[in-house]
Amino acid sequence: MNTDVTGLGKVAVLMGGRSAEREVSLMSGGGVLAALRAQGVDAHAFDPADRELSDLKREGFARVFIALHGRHGEDGTVQGALELMGLPYTGSGVMASAIAMDKVMTKRVWVAEGLPTPRWQWLAPEAQSREDVMAVPDAIGLPLIVKPPREGSSIGITKVSGYSQLQDAVALAAKYDADVLCEEFIDGIELTCPVLGQGAAARALPVIRIDAPGGNYDFEHKYFSDETGYRCPSGLAPEEEAEVQRLTLAAYRTLGCRGWGRADLMLRATDRRIFLLEMNTSPGMTGHSLVPMSARAAGMSYEHLCLHILQHATLDAHPGVQRS
Repeated sequence: MNTDVTGLGKVAVLMGGRSAEREVSLMSGGGVLAALRAQGVDAHAFDPADRELSDLKREGFARVFIALHGRHGEDGTVQGALELMGLPYTGSGVMASAIAMDKVMTKRVWVAEGLPTPRWQWLAPEAQSREDVMAVPDAIGLPLIVKPPREGSSIGITKVSGYSQLQDAVALAAKYDADVLCEEFIDGIELTCPVLGQGAAARALPVIRIDAPGGNYDFEHKYFSDETGYRCPSGLAPEEEAEVQRLTLAAYRTLGCRGWGRADLMLRATDRRIFLLEMNTSPGMTGHSLVPMSARAAGMSYEHLCLHILQHATLDAHPGVQRS
């Protein structure tokens, strides 16, 4: 790819951090760093767990590739700090990052806009008594999913099939987040769909179908297992693929996302209805990650993808403007 990268200046790849997804972030960031350097970008690793963010300005960085995952990485906090320093960064801005990181807030926005998402109940810290927890299946049925609303990578998630599992599942989720989200379980095909761009120019990449052993797409199967199967092309009927992409773009735009992202969805087996689960605003970029896989299917190499995302780094204060 013959692209002049000198105008990009000195680039920091933020990786690691202090969230529960630190390990995955280090893998993502290492891949991005190598890809950018291979194309001549003056890129450097930067771990916010070890250094102050103010060092970015002091050391002359011109823009930032955010390869952090989870809290203090894709929840709007780092984005806000970079806004204050005037350093263009990859991915969504402060508001979209904060909303997308919180699955309860995401659902509220999607429901308000008429977008399909599984039924849910939010358990605030004061609403996690045994009586409150045992009442949840009355509202959304069994089986159900219990998860921390502000974590990713399947951390702290339990599929609950009976009342006896509920209390332990809530306790596990509460280790990662004071709030707990209980969500209707959708039995069917797990899908994911990446997006590149902003606003009307945003485009959905090819859909990926995920076939995890026993339907258990957990942390291990996401990042380390070779048993998980991925289909891209997805094998869906063309009209279903198009509908997944349409819903993904609507979900992305509704939250105000930009740069890149990835929606996770379910296609229910009984009626082929599609449900939005969550929006990832700083998706994984590891060897097992899904955005690079989809991009490859669209004819875009991993290196090209990383450079494309970096070239669209921007600020909330100057939407659509790439500053070097």
